[in-house]
Amino acid sequence: MNSVNNLPGLDLERLTPWLAATRPDLVKGPLHGHLIAGGRSNLTYELTDGTTTFVLRRPPLGHVLATAHDMVREHRVISALNGTDVPVPATYALCEDTDILDAPFYVMEYVAGTPYRTAAELEPLGPQRTAIVSTGMIDTLAALHRVDPAAVGLADFGRPDGFLERQVRRWKKQLDASYSRDLPAATELHGLLADRQPAQSAARIVHGDYRLDNILIDAQDRVAAVLDWEMATLGDPLTDIGLLLVYQRMGARKIPGVTDVSTAPGFLTESEMLARYAERADIDLSHIGFYIALASFKLAVIAEGIHYRYLHGQTVGAGFAKIGDMVDPLLRNGIAALREQDTDQDQE
Repeated sequence: MNSVNNLPGLDLERLTPWLAATRPDLVKGPLHGHLIAGGRSNLTYELTDGTTTFVLRRPPLGHVLATAHDMVREHRVISALNGTDVPVPATYALCEDTDILDAPFYVMEYVAGTPYRTAAELEPLGPQRTAIVSTGMIDTLAALHRVDPAAVGLADFGRPDGFLERQVRRWKKQLDASYSRDLPAATELHGLLADRQPAQSAARIVHGDYRLDNILIDAQDRVAAVLDWEMATLGDPLTDIGLLLVYQRMGARKIPGVTDVSTAPGFLTESEMLARYAERADIDLSHIGFYIALASFKLAVIAEGIHYRYLHGQTVGAGFAKIGDMVDPLLRNGIAALREQDTDQDQE
């Protein structure tokens, strides 16, 4: 491992005395470590003194919009869920003093496990084990949505009233800010979303980016920990399942950069997943088409924003030239989901 002295965003000389004062039981010797995940998301480091291993999370370097990478909120929701049926790492310490690492950060338990990102990684497990993994994924999401926010001290963690309306409005505003071309399907989908908002489900903790590669699976194919809570809030829990399904539909189309785990033999089908979720979360799914459409709109807007920055020379690295090609299929997936829901309801 490389010394943390050589890691971007992590200064051993400042971190070590803070840890010694805050958690004297945690570290007994010189620290070494490596960066687990970096980029535009929160930076995650694995650190060890040779005996104890733990993880540190901080915002990306040069980050400006603190609300998008709020360490205090992420630490709070993980701490609150500890002891529930949702497996999360134990949290050890939170630092809001930006003099230590130039940004807030927190320290948490190291949990062993694999974040499966591709079907190729799942295929060696075989269909039976893959079925267990995907079943655990959906059961854990249902467990999260059964948690009463007030019972774990998160009653004020978000603004659930008007959540769906704000989501539709927010992503339309984001789309307008990235305008570079006419997108008739975006106009159509936004209009459908504005007109067809269902009664909101009871407020629950929403992960905000729930998918298999944000979950650690242990050697027994069980969910060891759910990670990456930076988008968590209180809101309509069905936005999580809608987003998960859209990720899987995109993956099935082999869209570059999107996890394709749902194509692995044995992975639960969409209908199997919905049936299992509905049974365990006890939530009405009759308007699931709306949530699939909303997730499609959200991801299309994000892709269009990247496309806009690519056109203006504001992206760095390869792989951005084709991002814009994702937008129209996503929008049309959303329109189709709402049309299918309308047809199903007309036949009832």
